[in-house]
Amino acid sequence: MSDLQHFNSVWDALESDPVQAANMKLRSSLMIAINEQIEEAGLTQVETAKILHITQPRVSALAKGKIEEFRVDTLINIAHRLGLHVTMKIAA
Repeated sequence: MSDLQHFNSVWDALESDPVQAANMKLRSSLMIAINEQIEEAGLTQVETAKILHITQPRVSALAKGKIEEFRVDTLINIAHRLGLHVTMKIAA
C-alpha cells in the first residue's frame, strides 16, 4: 500500500518548487476575487474589457481561469481597476 501525501494547497501538490507554488497561490486568489467582482457587477466580457483596458479575449482567458497567462502584477492592476483593494501579508 502506498503512503498518502497531505498538501495544504493544490499548488503545493502540483508545483515541486515552493516559490512557484507560492506564486500560483497568489495568482489564483487574485483571479478568484477578480472573477467574483466581475460576476457581482453583472458585467459582460465586452464591458469588462473596456473597464480593464484589455481585450475581450483576455477577459475570456481570465474568466476561464487560464492562470498561466497572467502575472501577479497584471492581476493586481486588473483588481485595482475593478475597485478592489489588494493587500499583502508577509510572514516568516
